[in-house]
Amino acid sequence: MVERINAGPRMSQAVVHGNTVYLAGLTADDTSQDVKGQTKQILDKIDALLAKAGTDKSKVLSANIWLTDIKTWSQMNEVWDAWVSPGNTPARATVEAKLAAPGLVVEIMVQAAK
Repeated sequence: MVERINAGPRMSQAVVHGNTVYLAGLTADDTSQDVKGQTKQILDKIDALLAKAGTDKSKVLSANIWLTDIKTWSQMNEVWDAWVSPGNTPARATVEAKLAAPGLVVEIMVQAAK
């Protein structure tokens, strides 16, 4: 069985298959904020989507993070480190990349166990 959460014509914000939850790459709504503010917005969205899927951040298995400027890595990590579940840190990659819209400075995508 496949469950799609917040499905649209192009993509779903989350897809549940078996005991795994796959989240789309998420970005901030308020792009006037810096990397810390945008990261916080995204992590709040992740918490909400994981809750809708019946899980939480303690079960995150992996994360991909894209930054428009890798020099902001430490600022993003300040917010990430305060959010991530102690003792349950996921496998993670962070890279510098161009993002889809002006003003976006970070995008995060996670997979979690249910």
